[in-house]
Parts: sequence; C-alpha cells; structure tokens
Amino acid sequence: MKTILVDDMLLDLQLFELKCADMPDFEIVGKFTDPNAAIEYAAGHVVDFALLDIDMPGMDGITAMTRLRQSHNLPVILLTAKSEDTDKVLGLNMGADDYVTKPFNILELKARIKALLRRAKGPARPGRNPALLTAGDLSLDTEQRVAIRDGRTIDLTAKEYDLIELLMKNPRRVYSRESLMNLVWGYSYAGDYRTVDVHIRRLREKLERVPAEPEYIMTKWGVGYYFAGENQPTV
Repeated sequence: MKTILVDDMLLDLQLFELKCADMPDFEIVGKFTDPNAAIEYAAGHVVDFALLDIDMPGMDGITAMTRLRQSHNLPVILLTAKSEDTDKVLGLNMGADDYVTKPFNILELKARIKALLRRAKGPARPGRNPALLTAGDLSLDTEQRVAIRDGRTIDLTAKEYDLIELLMKNPRRVYSRESLMNLVWGYSYAGDYRTVDVHIRRLREKLERVPAEPEYIMTKWGVGYYFAGENQPTV
C-alpha cells in the first residue's frame, strides 16, 4: 500500500517511518509537513492510504482529508494531540476511517493500520463478473466495494464498506458495538465505541431514503445494530 504521511512535525514523520520499516506491503511514498504539498503530490500519483495529523497550521488534517478524497477514495487515519471528543467525532463525521490520540503507542498504531489495510484490500475474487449482495433496491458490489441503489453508485469509505458488508452478509443478526469494533476495525477501544455509531449514521445518510426512518440498517435498542431483511448474493 502506497502511503503518505502528513504532520507538521518533521521529527514525528521521520520516527514513524523508521518504526514502520518492518511492515510488509506498507510503502511510504511521501512525507509532508505541508498539507498542500501532500495534496499536490496525491493528485499526480497513486496513493492507497493516508495518515494525517489534525492540528496543523494553515490547513488542518480534516480539511486535507476532504481535499484528498476528491481524487482518491482512500482509507485515512487521523492523529490528534487533543483529548476532546469534538475533534474525534468531527473527523469521523467527515469520513475518517479511524483516529489515534497522541502520544500513541507505536505498536497500537501499527496494529490499527494493518487492520485497516487488510480490510481495505479485501480478498481476491476469481471470475470476471462482480459479486453482488442485494436486498430490495440496495446492492453491494463486493469487487468494486461500492453500494448501488436505484442504479446509482454510492462511494463508501473503507470502513463504511466493511461495516455494511458484514451486516448485509448476516441479515437480522444483531451485533453489539463491541463486536463490530472487533470484527470490522480489528481491535477494541476499551469502551469507546462512538466510532461505530458515527459510521452507522453515515451509512444511513448515504444508503437510506429517510435516514431517521431506516429500512435496512436497524438499531436494537440496548443491544446493537443489524441489517433487516434477506440478502440475495449473486455472482
């Protein structure tokens, strides 16, 4: 995975590159202290993953992520030195796949990156026709990793796709937020499961006709979330 790192602290970039030298399939193709330079680079190169610091002068990491997503539908992890929930929730609402609070344990960060890249890559599928999961007028293209409704393609972030795919493949099965964190993100936040809630809300906004009255992505109050109705997998 071709990765760009964006942080206004050059030392942090250099240390991170050194610590991640042993990660297979993780190629750092650019280190940037200026978000504008990162965006300019990404516009003309293949970029599969981005790690962005939120608190940078001139342009914050959330704005940089939004601009990167204009040309690349890539997974993003945001770094924040702030402990306030506002930054974290805002970043998730704007499309971040994950966030990590500084100072962080490098082993934890590497585990999160590996889990994200593993899920984003997805398993290879033989054959020439895309496999579809269909429920009513909603379909999921498991090769292109996009949703389709009324003939319209709906782009999803890496974690949005992973989450809806899991739910659609297991209709009517209720998952707790803790289970979804472990199954989709590959780890637990030790009690902080708002990441799941934010991704569920984003999926409803993208896939449901009336997000406040969902047809498919349902809540089992006090328990968790589930996908309503049968899906019809086709190849």
